[in-house]
Amino acid sequence: MPARSFVDVAADSPFPLQNLPYGVFRPKAGGEPRMGVAIGDQILDLSVLAEVGLLTAPLLPGRHVFQATTLNAFMAQGKPAWKATRAALTQLLSAEEPTLRDQADLRARALVPQAEADMLLPCAIGDYTDFYSSREHATNVGIMFRGKENALMPNWLHLPVGYHGRASSVVLSGTDLHRPSGQVNPTDAPQPSFGPSRSLDFELEMGFFVGPGNELGRPIRIAEAWDQIFGLVLVNDWSARDIQRWEYQPLGPFLGKSFGTTISPWVVTLEALEPFRCAAPPQEPAVLPYLRDSQPGAFDIQLEVQLQSARMAAPAAICRSNFKHLYWSMAQQLTHHTVNGCNLRPGDLLASGTISGPTPNSLGSMLELAWKGTRPLTLPGGESRSFLQDGDRVIMTAWCQGDGYRIGFGSAVGTVLPALPVEGI
Repeated sequence: MPARSFVDVAADSPFPLQNLPYGVFRPKAGGEPRMGVAIGDQILDLSVLAEVGLLTAPLLPGRHVFQATTLNAFMAQGKPAWKATRAALTQLLSAEEPTLRDQADLRARALVPQAEADMLLPCAIGDYTDFYSSREHATNVGIMFRGKENALMPNWLHLPVGYHGRASSVVLSGTDLHRPSGQVNPTDAPQPSFGPSRSLDFELEMGFFVGPGNELGRPIRIAEAWDQIFGLVLVNDWSARDIQRWEYQPLGPFLGKSFGTTISPWVVTLEALEPFRCAAPPQEPAVLPYLRDSQPGAFDIQLEVQLQSARMAAPAAICRSNFKHLYWSMAQQLTHHTVNGCNLRPGDLLASGTISGPTPNSLGSMLELAWKGTRPLTLPGGESRSFLQDGDRVIMTAWCQGDGYRIGFGSAVGTVLPALPVEGI
């Protein structure tokens, strides 16, 4: 792979030639949404390349795929097309390739400064599933609510636990969310009360988009699962802990989760992440045969959460974790999701669940960081937090550190707005 692009890429840029994540953008000047890839501080407009015939070769999708307004059709093409497209784009952007480099007019049309574009959701998300794949997180939550002896439920070490989320409330980074209201019963009183959540939390997660998917009734085998994963995004699955605590038994999360899930705009491909693949934590007891994978299941992706209150001049880091801590892999999540014949479709989003590590500063939620409110965090300036307050801004970032380059995901950002009044209550 060429190491350098003719596009000027800063040494600390999250989007070097080795990355080339996909996204959907609209120029601030107006026009239809367009598919693009990030390179440095620019966006390469794929619709322009397709229009002039630079994306026509064996295994490449048809021109109409690159001129779509979402990534869904491209996701549906499968791994051979993804691989061929990445190779073609890498060649076109390399410092040694004159085709785009030396055509000033074409270059001016095809490269759009990121500062002059608005990012949009990368695809139409038909379905959203959230897993519970961090052993550290599941253990911490179990200790808080059930005690150390019963921290993990009997099924947790045998299958990737998950629930069906709400795709309609998945929003792009930069979308601010109102504090949700709902029923709560913090004292286990005979009668619940209604009002804004007082235990609003973030959840540090990553998610992946499904590629071609499968037909109803036909499971995806573990040996095929990796080829179904198009790419990854950062996920903040906001959580109202008090609403969730009252409602989740016996069927699980509902209103405490469905009010909003934030994702980052750039989809980093699995191929870009391959140099950072590593072994996942050992699984004991051994999983059932359909979940046994011959490939290493984790990736060394560094994660950080920053919090900025309305009174703070700058955000402060409150969590540093890593994707490699996850007990259940993406391939296992996808395979288990389909083992009953459930059909996944291009653009479906599967999220990891909260990613917590083994150290106190690697816990991926306020629930854990402040240990159910018993150990409030102290922020620069003296403010303390057990859960999020109105005006708090949460910034999540992720990256893989290579030899002289960094594969970045951009950020997942959102600010907590006050609860809206509920009419009639």
